[in-house]
Amino acid sequence: MSDDNPTLVAKKREKVGSRYAKRVRESGGLPGVVYGHKQDPKPITLDFREAVSHISKGEKVFSMDIEGESEFVLLKDIGYDYLGTNIIHVDFARVDLNERVDTSARLRFVGEPKGLKTAGAILMHPVNELALNCLVTNLPDDIEVDVSDLDAGDTIKAGDVTLPKSTMILLTDPETVVAQITVVAEEESSEASTVEGGAEPEVITEKKDETPKGEG
Repeated sequence: MSDDNPTLVAKKREKVGSRYAKRVRESGGLPGVVYGHKQDPKPITLDFREAVSHISKGEKVFSMDIEGESEFVLLKDIGYDYLGTNIIHVDFARVDLNERVDTSARLRFVGEPKGLKTAGAILMHPVNELALNCLVTNLPDDIEVDVSDLDAGDTIKAGDVTLPKSTMILLTDPETVVAQITVVAEEESSEASTVEGGAEPEVITEKKDETPKGEG
């Protein structure tokens, strides 16, 4: 997230419902709602291109101008179409810039682990994000984890990860493994490919007719 909170210009939306929301989108707008701080929810219309441009950059906190009234808001939810590709609705919560919130941040693994030079070694990262508590103004886009020094058998736990800001509080269990180098042993294949001792395989022959001659 950038240090300067971008501004979104919005208009009040008098009519709500899927039919009216569709009309807003068809005219180049993006329907949304602002709620929180013990105030009534406020339906709004944003410029689609401007809003989506900021959202796609990872911005989360905005200074919102709603017909001359300014307030800080936090992006809380994004609604997509049935294909999951196009944004069709956004929800914002009113915030105080000094307030702390619980959030989650993606882990971005960087570096080439030296342990991968070991035969059969693979890098595993069971966890892809961490839960945090931080100031609204410090919401991270992601958290970098350097795995360069990770050797075979080594692990990095959540408590080992350096958070971007000293004021951030880790909510994920510190003992949670976020990255590790595991060595996969080669499977024993000798028994499957050879017969012990070089013994010849047993040959099953057709059963002989044991009925004595002259009988039957």
